[in-house]
Amino acid sequence: MPEDIGSTVPRRQLGRLLRQFRTEAGVTLDAAAEALEYSRQKIWRIESGMGSVRVLDVRAMCELYGVSPEMTETMRELAVETRSKGWWHTYGDVVPSWFELYVGLESAAAHLRCHEESLIPDLFQTRQYAQEVHRLDRPQASEEQRARAVEFRLHRQSLVNRRTPEAPRVCQILSEAALRRVVGGAAPMAAQLQRLIDVSALPNVTIRVLPLAAGPPPGAAAGSFVILDFPAARGGRTAAEPSVVYSESLTGAFYLDKPDDLAAYEQTWQGIDRLALDEGESVDLMKKIIGELRHD
Repeated sequence: MPEDIGSTVPRRQLGRLLRQFRTEAGVTLDAAAEALEYSRQKIWRIESGMGSVRVLDVRAMCELYGVSPEMTETMRELAVETRSKGWWHTYGDVVPSWFELYVGLESAAAHLRCHEESLIPDLFQTRQYAQEVHRLDRPQASEEQRARAVEFRLHRQSLVNRRTPEAPRVCQILSEAALRRVVGGAAPMAAQLQRLIDVSALPNVTIRVLPLAAGPPPGAAAGSFVILDFPAARGGRTAAEPSVVYSESLTGAFYLDKPDDLAAYEQTWQGIDRLALDEGESVDLMKKIIGELRHD
């Protein structure tokens, strides 16, 4: 279980709780740092869920903030969980730290709603497609680095059919442009589209196409993004992890969980959802494009 989920969610939960109790106690970040003889940066990193946390630090902070013994114990357990390692940490040589955070969230999510504009999404790429995309994105990478990066991407794909914990529901909407943009040649692209059709048969995976004829969707400026929803908290010990919107660029990413930001992306998703073809129509379009590729 720890290797499937990792420590990302426990770190974020613990950080939010510590920030909440510090605020309720009327203790500023600077005052907490002075009282605990920590750097301001250390407390900020803990509250931001940026790394593992020592049980000793949690106890000291809870004592300063006047946290009840029962809640202190809950937070101590979370601190222990922050030290677990997910499988993706073994790929740290080829995976940027900003993306490791996403993989941890992806692994813990119960529901992924994904919109992709330009490429076949990572979770559904064939090996040949992934190799070609990585070659285009990272032309300076060595063959060894490229092989490691592709293996990491393929390992991530086990998410959609894992048994323990239960695989998340994945609702993928992708632009018709991603289907028609040939990567690696006609034959590999046809194989990639067939892969999409095969994966869409999984009970927890829905793949739909946003046709070019539909025009630009509402909130088109949002580009590609993922909305991650998380399962209910275990045993009611802590609040459920709030939904997160993730969007990336070539060199970084942003994570949004404020209510106004989430509401804006929810509205954008609903607009895209209304314009997208249904599952059957989407499969028919993919089959049509496969036919075109094979006759070129």
